[in-house]
Amino acid sequence: MPTTLKIFTRVLPAAAVAVGLVFASPANAAQTKTKTKTTKTVTAKIALGDKRPAKAKAKATKAKKKVTAKATVACSNTTITPDAANLEVVRVTLLCLHNQIRANAGLPLLKDNAKLRKAAVGHSNDMVAEGYFDHTSLNGDTFVDRILEAGYAKRNDGWTIGENLAWGTGELSTPQAIMNAWMNSAGHKANILKKAYKEVGISVRLGVPTDAGVGATVTADFGAKV
Repeated sequence: MPTTLKIFTRVLPAAAVAVGLVFASPANAAQTKTKTKTTKTVTAKIALGDKRPAKAKAKATKAKKKVTAKATVACSNTTITPDAANLEVVRVTLLCLHNQIRANAGLPLLKDNAKLRKAAVGHSNDMVAEGYFDHTSLNGDTFVDRILEAGYAKRNDGWTIGENLAWGTGELSTPQAIMNAWMNSAGHKANILKKAYKEVGISVRLGVPTDAGVGATVTADFGAKV
């Protein structure tokens, strides 16, 4: 899916994705390549992580009201390319698309959470600045460490958290393209459609780990306290 900027500048879109799941299957990684209509390849990187808190406080099961998601969620600005002037619009659109997908599946909608967003912002910034793409930071912090350090929950409390990562350039950096990439990956789709999640924090940072001057990098941190 090529995209043309101005008259003489052509950007070949590229994208990558990664996923981390608490209570997931054993860690594994895979790489796939898919040809676009122009025979250029789009690379997708997928990684699953398995980690859980050392202790979880036992809590009595309480009766919960049945939550019915809205039948439809309309989202605008789904095909805009991220730039310095519209990053907040892109972030809000990504949140809307998450809830659109969950609503269509009959799932409760995710609420924007400031502490999850703090963890997401920090990680997107770090990946672009340091030139890596992974759920584990170069200093060894996992996505679990980052989310808990942001104050979302205490390590020994009960919680479930997950993380989706993506970066893209050109047409593959739009909110819809990012969501399409995630929904076409089993691990990412599982995070987006996990019923247990109640909140999410999304970060959109200009630049990608391989080139800080193009595209955008997205981190979505999911969570629920149990």
